[in-house]
Amino acid sequence: MAEISLKEVALIVGVVAACYWNSLFCGFVFDDVSAILDNKDLHPSTPLKNLFQNDFWGTPMSEERSHKSYRPLTVLTFRLNYLFSELNAVSYHFLNIIFHGVVCVVFLKVCKLFLDNQSSIVASLLFAVHPIHTEAVTGVVGRAELLSSIFFLAAFLSYTKSKGPDNTIVWTPIALTVFLVAVATLCKEQGITVVGICCVYEVFIAQGYTLPVLWDTAVQILRGKGSIPFSMLQTLLKLIVLMFSTLLLVVVRVQVIQSQLPVFTRFDNPAAVSPSPARQLTFNYLLPVNAWLLLNPSELCCDWTMGTIPLVESLLDVRNVATLTFFCFLGSLIVFSLRYPGDSSKTVLMALCLIVLPFIPASNLFFPVGFVVAERVLYVPSMGFCILVAHGWKKLSNKSMLRKISWVCLAVVLFTHALKTLHRNWDWESEYTLFMSALKVNKNNAKLWNNVGHALENEKNFERALQFFIQATQVQPDDIGAHMNVGRTYKNLNKTKEAEKSYMIAKSLMPQIIPGKKYAARVAPNHLNVYINLANLIRANESRLEEADQLYRQAISMRPDFKQAYISRGELLLKMNKPLKAKEAYLRALELDSTNADLWYNLAIVYIELKDPTEALKNFNQALELNPMHKLALFNSALLMQESGNAQLRPEAKQRLLNYVKEEPQDANGYFNLGMLAMDDKKDTEAEAWMKKAIKLQPNFRSALFNLALLYSQTAKELMALPILEDLLKYYPDHTKGLILKGDILMNQKKDIVGAKKCFEKILELDPNNVQGKHNLCVVYFEERDLIKAEKCLVETLALAPHEEYIQRHLNIVRSKIASLSAPEQSSVPAGDTAVATAEEKKKSFQNSKEVKNEQKPSQTTAGNNKGRSKNKKQAEKNSMERKETPKKSTKEIKDIEKKRVAALKRLEEIERILNGNFLEAVRMAPLLSTEEKSIFREYSTESL
Repeated sequence: MAEISLKEVALIVGVVAACYWNSLFCGFVFDDVSAILDNKDLHPSTPLKNLFQNDFWGTPMSEERSHKSYRPLTVLTFRLNYLFSELNAVSYHFLNIIFHGVVCVVFLKVCKLFLDNQSSIVASLLFAVHPIHTEAVTGVVGRAELLSSIFFLAAFLSYTKSKGPDNTIVWTPIALTVFLVAVATLCKEQGITVVGICCVYEVFIAQGYTLPVLWDTAVQILRGKGSIPFSMLQTLLKLIVLMFSTLLLVVVRVQVIQSQLPVFTRFDNPAAVSPSPARQLTFNYLLPVNAWLLLNPSELCCDWTMGTIPLVESLLDVRNVATLTFFCFLGSLIVFSLRYPGDSSKTVLMALCLIVLPFIPASNLFFPVGFVVAERVLYVPSMGFCILVAHGWKKLSNKSMLRKISWVCLAVVLFTHALKTLHRNWDWESEYTLFMSALKVNKNNAKLWNNVGHALENEKNFERALQFFIQATQVQPDDIGAHMNVGRTYKNLNKTKEAEKSYMIAKSLMPQIIPGKKYAARVAPNHLNVYINLANLIRANESRLEEADQLYRQAISMRPDFKQAYISRGELLLKMNKPLKAKEAYLRALELDSTNADLWYNLAIVYIELKDPTEALKNFNQALELNPMHKLALFNSALLMQESGNAQLRPEAKQRLLNYVKEEPQDANGYFNLGMLAMDDKKDTEAEAWMKKAIKLQPNFRSALFNLALLYSQTAKELMALPILEDLLKYYPDHTKGLILKGDILMNQKKDIVGAKKCFEKILELDPNNVQGKHNLCVVYFEERDLIKAEKCLVETLALAPHEEYIQRHLNIVRSKIASLSAPEQSSVPAGDTAVATAEEKKKSFQNSKEVKNEQKPSQTTAGNNKGRSKNKKQAEKNSMERKETPKKSTKEIKDIEKKRVAALKRLEEIERILNGNFLEAVRMAPLLSTEEKSIFREYSTESL
């Protein structure tokens, strides 16, 4: 085997660098987006084992939507790129150039097995500059071809060393060959085809057989006139080992894909779903098309799917002439290489093997593929083509008359190919440049029009993108994706009617649903998005929620592993107040993707609707583990911590809210809840500052206005609370608690009984059965000394709440007062003492009217109420002591007065206990969140993911 000199290596590497240096300025385009930008398997946080469980695009192989492209070693090199430079495209392109240079050098070594030194260099140079390779080298995902080719050629070189002296078998190279074949296959599936090349090499090159010799030997053996030669037995043994190893690799590969072929649509490969003879005629015509691209790579296209190459539907189609010519030429080369001995026939045979065998997986011969023509799959077959060209060039250059012409032609070909490659690289600079260059070659491919539209859409140029999407629907009227793109763009332009019309057209093109029938094998996952997009559009109309839910269920019935359908349906079910069904949807989605922070967040919202704050907080925390700055999880988890009443959780709740307001500085809710936490911690000044900031951002913030007024009333700033309450009632005239608080301040601080009475009457206008408002109105009547009206009012109140003992007590007091006024001599309590008790009861009634310190934290109000009760008791006792010291009273009178006061205090304490008991019951029955905060939760929970 001829060795490679350092000069030859330098020449090859220099040519590769000259042709591909500008690819370093290209970004991630086309399939790079899915394989690199959207592939989580590249991230260091993803376990390495995932690379061997997922396909090339990061989708689990077990899922039906998987592409079934199993290339873990290629993904591993992407992961190494990410480790050093994350998503800097330069490093990815640089490594591709290095791999291409390595392939060219190893290919030179292979060429020297069959060609002379000069022809080998020519073949290697032609391979290095061929423009057909730009997709494999400049497109980052083409690295699968490069890596597979390195091990492909290395396996073949290893096998060539398996023949020892006297035709003995050297097993070490064979074992290494099997290992390298396995590695090549883990880089890309076509690596396994090198086994076929090794078999052909063993029979026709290493052993030197020709087809006539093999035929004669077989005939003699069958006639019993001879035995199998020992050399042939050794050859058979080597071939059996190779074939057994290949079979084992195939079995493992089938197990990896779980005996499932990938899902392709007729748009990816129209001929694959066409009837006979169109399918056979088209597949055969594609062979000369690929050969022409190798021979004349002047018009290259990144995507040859859909209508790029019209179907050959008749034997009378003129394109069948090209097919016939191709097979005649190929057949003649095969006959020449197999029939005649000699170095020339051996060279042609190995060249044909390199062309044909690696191309078989892409030929649709054994199974349909997801493309019509793909330039990248010609990377290895072009090796055989370059050997053929170099061999033919050598034959011509050996003739004196054609020597100069052959050298000139070779120079022209190398130079023009290098220029074409250099120019072609710029097409891969961005998605827009790539797809626009493709449209120059082919305007009958709707996918190209769509992709240009996507590129413009990413730049927010929706008007121009719409033109390309509409053109795609005209080129391919039955393209579901094109109509979906039109609908989405109309939606972005706020043209909902036009958007719905486009989505409905796309939906009408989908297969009709038949109960019990499985569609996963013939419906592309991206096409199912038509149900999601249409449902998301119409669910904005409250009257069409059931219709939207039906669309989500249709998508799930057609593909049970469609994660986005579960997510969107969960949001809708939450909106429809069906939290249990929403929970089921999110749990199913989490089975498909447990690393999605938004899913954990939405599940937490479901638990809030189910009134299970503990589970909700666990799910919020899980979302924050996956995404520490998940804004909605930060806000709502802090709110739950605040609602729990656990003082130990408040520091963490405050920190989360501070992180939230950093992310959302214009959201008043963050500042409001910081104010609530400050109120819980008795930091009144801080609470006031946060509340004012919330109101500044949102002047009509209901909860902030009320709680700021309540804060003022509890810190002896009742008069400052009045203008705040006026603003609150201006925006929300039916705010019951605001009216109660205002009435309390007017009566106790401003002595404005008329104003207080209006407040309580307003409450009863809004809600005639409001017990607290009606009771306070009764107190107003008592304060106005209208005891008859007060008694009637309390009777009516007692009818509304017959189990409230404090109302009965107050009614007894009023009736006792009426009786004392009508029969003073029978009164058991002096008028002054009764007034004291009544004043205290009135005060308690107004304290009870506050109900809670704020609309979220009732537990803190309980403490405040107890504190107020203790203060009232002390004041009453103080009054009692002062009366003891009153002069000019006889001992008997003093004792009588004291007895009466003690009786009054006992009655007061009983009333206080009743009032307090009623208050605690009200707190216990209060919802977890106020109406305002519930609306906040619901708004966030249905936010699009």
